[in-house]
Amino acid sequence: MLDIDDTCAPAHGQQQLSLFHAHYGERCFLPIHIYEATTGKPVAVILRPGKTPDGAEVMLVLRHIVAAIRRRWPRVDILVRGDSHYGRPEAMSWCERNRVAYILGLAGNKVLLARVAGLADDAAVARLEGEAAKVRRYDDFVYAARTWGTERRVIARVEASDCGADTRFIVTNLTGTPRWLYEDVYCARGQAENLIKAHKLHLASDRTSCTKAAANQFRLVLHTAAYWLLHELRGLTPKSSFWRQAQFDTLRLAFIKVAARVTELASRIKLALPSGYPYRDSLVLLAARAAKPP
Repeated sequence: MLDIDDTCAPAHGQQQLSLFHAHYGERCFLPIHIYEATTGKPVAVILRPGKTPDGAEVMLVLRHIVAAIRRRWPRVDILVRGDSHYGRPEAMSWCERNRVAYILGLAGNKVLLARVAGLADDAAVARLEGEAAKVRRYDDFVYAARTWGTERRVIARVEASDCGADTRFIVTNLTGTPRWLYEDVYCARGQAENLIKAHKLHLASDRTSCTKAAANQFRLVLHTAAYWLLHELRGLTPKSSFWRQAQFDTLRLAFIKVAARVTELASRIKLALPSGYPYRDSLVLLAARAAKPP
C-alpha cells in the first residue's frame, strides 16, 4: 500500500527547480514522498519543482516505483493512495492497465455536487431532527469527466454539522462499501502526513539549500537513509516499550545525541557513557539486538 503526497520545502535564493507557489506564498520545492503504509518505510523521496504535479509526471513516478517493486516481487498487489493532486486521468489509466489499485481524491465540480444534492439535503434534515451533531451520508456512482475517456467509480461523502455542509469525493477501482472505502481505506492515508513530518522536521530534510538540483536530491537521499536507520532502530525496541511509538527526534536525543568517551582497542570499540545517562539499560538492549546477524 503506497501513500503518495508532496510537501513544501522552502527555497533559499536562485536554486534550480524552485518556483513561487501561491498557496504557500513563497518560492519552494514540492518534493514527492512515497511510503509503504503498513510499515511506514520510505519508498522514494523525489525532488521536484514548486508546482502541483500534472498527470504525465504522476504517471511517470508511479511507473518507475511500481516497476522497481515488481522486479523484486512480480506478483505483488499494489494499492496507491493520494489526494486530488494525484487523481489524474493519465495516472488512473496507467494503473488500470498495469494491475495497480488506486483510491484517490477527486476535486468537486458542479456536476458532481448536483449528483449528491439530495444526499446533502437528507443529511442536513437528519441533523436538524436530532440524529447526531454531525451527520454523514455516503453514495457511489459511475462518472466520467470529459478528460477521462472512460467511466470510473466515484464515492461521495456528505457531511452536515454546525459548521455547515461539506462534500468530498474520491475515485477508485476497488470494490467495497462506500463508507468503508472512504473512512477505513482512504482516510487512513492521513498517517502519511506524520511520516512526512518525521522525514522533514525530525530529520531536517527540508534543508535543500544547494544551488544545483542534483545536490539537493542527494541531500534527500541522505536524509532518507537517516530515516531508514532510525526506523530500524525503533524496530529493535521491545514491542511493549515506550520506544516503539517514539518519534524520531526523541530517539535521536535519547540514543544518538549523547556525550560519550570513545576508546578504540585492537578487538573492539568501547563507549563510556555518563554516569547520569538515564537510558543505559535501553541502549544496552538495543546494542545487543543490533549486534545479532540478520
